[in-house]
Amino acid sequence: MKKRIFALLLAGAMIFGLAACSNGETETSTNPDTQTSTAPNGGDETTGGIAKEDLVVGFVHVGDESDMGYTYNMVQGVKEMQANLGLSDDQIITKYNVTEDDACADAINELLDAECDIIIATSFGFGPYVVQAARDNPEVQFCHLTGTDAASSGLSNLHNAFADIYQGRYLAGIVAGMKSLETGNNKLGYVGAYPYAEVISGYTAFYLGAKSVNPDVTMDVIYTNTWNNASLESQTAQALIDRGCGIVSQHSDSTGPATTAEAAGAFQVGYNSDMISAAPGASLISTRIDFGIYFTEAVQAMIDGTAIPTDWCKGYGDGAVVMTELNEAIAAEGTAEALAEAEAALADGSLQVFAGPLHGVNSAGDELNLAEGETFVESDVASGKTSAPYFDYIVDGITVVGEQ
Repeated sequence: MKKRIFALLLAGAMIFGLAACSNGETETSTNPDTQTSTAPNGGDETTGGIAKEDLVVGFVHVGDESDMGYTYNMVQGVKEMQANLGLSDDQIITKYNVTEDDACADAINELLDAECDIIIATSFGFGPYVVQAARDNPEVQFCHLTGTDAASSGLSNLHNAFADIYQGRYLAGIVAGMKSLETGNNKLGYVGAYPYAEVISGYTAFYLGAKSVNPDVTMDVIYTNTWNNASLESQTAQALIDRGCGIVSQHSDSTGPATTAEAAGAFQVGYNSDMISAAPGASLISTRIDFGIYFTEAVQAMIDGTAIPTDWCKGYGDGAVVMTELNEAIAAEGTAEALAEAEAALADGSLQVFAGPLHGVNSAGDELNLAEGETFVESDVASGKTSAPYFDYIVDGITVVGEQ
């Protein structure tokens, strides 16, 4: 019997993190024969698979598909997994617009009541609730995207996953850098959600990509302190443009920065979805994670009775990090060629994003000093580190202007 978690027990334990699809009814099925034990590869070892037609998969999302950003991209991954595995609609139960508070406990409890065999939570702020639910329900597998607790929890049914999105950010930065050379405006702007490592990692990679083709670029960053607020994201983009930024990018969920850039005569680089349709005169390119790869692997493992990795992280060379179509109508001349060269180098491993010489300081006052030839390898699961990004240094050339 699955055990409900109690929100009040977690009320004081919430932590902030990275966010990121219609509530549905389904026939339920139980999975009494599946037991877990620790696997040598660091995942959980399922001793008995589940017949595909009996499997029930639950999702907890912080937004919904209408954001055309983070949750939209997640939903595309769910659809990809469903098509790959041939699951019916009633085998997938989704909780949308779940806030990172006690509402998460309620959503997880509803999925437990529906006898979900695997529950996938897609926002970092869901972490404490996911950990508690995994602890209380060892017969259910829990996957938490961008989380950091699986390896240290000692729970064989708790798993973390993300991708090397910083690689896509770097490629997107090349597109921005080429455009800055064409326009003669070397100042970039970035709409950041929160001052967390994944956001900092992403915008640093974007800046370094731009700098690789235009050594004179600088970048201003303003945090919105929210994942998805189209109005606030638009205001923030406008504030950056008013500061002289000719190109804005974002770690935020809506197309607000794209449409604002177009209205202001600036340019934009997106995240999570192709934003050209929203702003054809401004949006240059976007990068996104193909979460369908992970969702397919995790759910297939449930069917096969094989291990789900404790930490999962793949990158551009694996097809997990994807670039959307380049807007050739407004991209600078030579951009496609520069992009192709960098893509090939990322794919074969000859290009490292966080490479010296590089200097930065984080909020704790710790310094990063990478010499020529030295690299900071983000999300290095192979070395026993978490799949979640942890680069949190503000490097030279980037100015955090403040918060909205």
